[in-house]
Amino acid sequence: MIIVGLTGSIGMGKTTAAQMFRELGVPVNDADEVVHDLYRGEAVALVEAAFPGVAKDGIIDRAELSRQLLAEPERLGELERIVHPLVRAREEAFVARHRAAGPAFVLLDIPLLFETRAEKRVDRVVVVSCDAETQRERVMKRPGMTAEKFAMILARQVPDSEKRARADYVIDTSDSFDVTREQVRAIVDRLTLDNL
Repeated sequence: MIIVGLTGSIGMGKTTAAQMFRELGVPVNDADEVVHDLYRGEAVALVEAAFPGVAKDGIIDRAELSRQLLAEPERLGELERIVHPLVRAREEAFVARHRAAGPAFVLLDIPLLFETRAEKRVDRVVVVSCDAETQRERVMKRPGMTAEKFAMILARQVPDSEKRARADYVIDTSDSFDVTREQVRAIVDRLTLDNL
C-alpha cells in the first residue's frame, strides 16, 4: 500500500482536492477533521489546562483559542506539542486499519506536512497550489480572517515555491473545478499503476 501525503498552504484548495480524491474512492485521513474531533473530545482538558478559558460547554472554542494565540503567537508551539501527538496516533490507526483492508493507496491530508517533517512518513507527496493573488482572495473571504492572522499563518508555513519543488505531484487549482478534478484523476491513475 502506498501512503500519499497531501499538503498545500492556506487557501490553495487542499480541502477541495482531498474531497475529489474521496469521490474517486481513495481513503482519506484529514488532519484538520481529526483536530476538530479532538477539540470535542480527548484534547479538551489538555488544551484548556494550557489555555484557560478556551473550553466552552466541553468543546474548544476555536475563536477564543485563536484570539489567545494572536495575542501570544510564541505559544503556538505549546499547542502543537499537545495536539500533534494525538493527531499522529489517529493517523497511525488509520494507516494500520487500511493496510489490513488492502487498498492500493491511502491519502494523508496533512496541512503542515513539510513543517512537521511528515514527508518522512509518506511514500509520495502531492502539493496543492495556486497563484498568490488567488490564494489571498480565497483566504480573506473566510469568516474571521484578518490580514494579521493571514500573515501569521503564512509565516509558519513553508513557502509554496519550496513545497512545489519538493512534491512528487502538483495540483494547480487556479483554474476550474473540472480542471482540478482531471489533475486528481491523473494522479489516482498513476498511483494505481505504480501499485500493480
